Amino acid sequence: MKVIFMGTPEFAVPTLEKLYNKGYEIELVITQEDKPKGRGKKLQPTPVKHRALELGLKVYQPKNINTRESMDLIKDISPDFIIVVAYGQILKKDLLETPKYGCFNVHASILPKYRGAAPINWAIIDGQEQTGVSIMKMEEGLDSGDTIVIGQIKIQENDDFISIHDKLAQMGGDLMIRGMEDIIQDKAVFTKQNHEISTYAPMIFKDIGHIEWNNSGRNIFNKVRGLKPWPNAFTYYGDEMVKIHQVSFIKDKVDFPCGTIVSVNKTGINVAVIDGQIIIEKLQFPGKKVLTVAQYLAGNEIEIGYVLE
Repeated sequence: MKVIFMGTPEFAVPTLEKLYNKGYEIELVITQEDKPKGRGKKLQPTPVKHRALELGLKVYQPKNINTRESMDLIKDISPDFIIVVAYGQILKKDLLETPKYGCFNVHASILPKYRGAAPINWAIIDGQEQTGVSIMKMEEGLDSGDTIVIGQIKIQENDDFISIHDKLAQMGGDLMIRGMEDIIQDKAVFTKQNHEISTYAPMIFKDIGHIEWNNSGRNIFNKVRGLKPWPNAFTYYGDEMVKIHQVSFIKDKVDFPCGTIVSVNKTGINVAVIDGQIIIEKLQFPGKKVLTVAQYLAGNEIEIGYVLE
């Protein structure tokens, strides 16, 4: 079975590896262009390109996947499957109809919930108790195609974006293999999505991390978890933007305005919110490393009574 794989970030790598280890003929790996990173702005390969080259696979990085050049290259391969995992470009109809069996996508949500660019972030931010992976046959709509396999996991209290991302990345590869085998054996069941109950997970931008302290502790707790490791939740202490990396929440209401620092000790910085207190446990000042509050207090002070913006 000839496969073309399309993917870009770290989330896509486990699916590529599982296809390779299963023995599928990966004729071409298509990924986004290299981008400059770091202070030197040196071009860096995408995680998918890096792994594909390690596996000895051919890599193609078009600026636009829907050009005639790209289409001709793909049609010359005559793939049985095109597998797409967080590639980052929209595939037009001609391309979607090229493979023998179709184009199939690993999407990190239980469709039709959380269609769009950032399903993992928003599932955590919204306080969902579970999430999962859907294997979907692609069509022109946004994540609206028929599903063939769906897997689910619980979102635990100690989970954050990083842990859920890693769990779903592995699950996605396993489910894609299962779905492809069902298709080849003519056992796949294609289930239409209920578009009336669909929800959307828009792209994450930096400003969304700004903590509104006039909020419930649970909502703030979920925001901090859902925005690790980027862009991170943040607040302002004086004129410095402080990233908040880890918090807990207690339902111990205090008679202070929301955002007020009510106590400070080595276990954390207690901040008043609507229904209790958020305890900041790990934080990062500009240009500094991530520190526990105990580490920060070893050489610095936090003012009790200060109201965070």
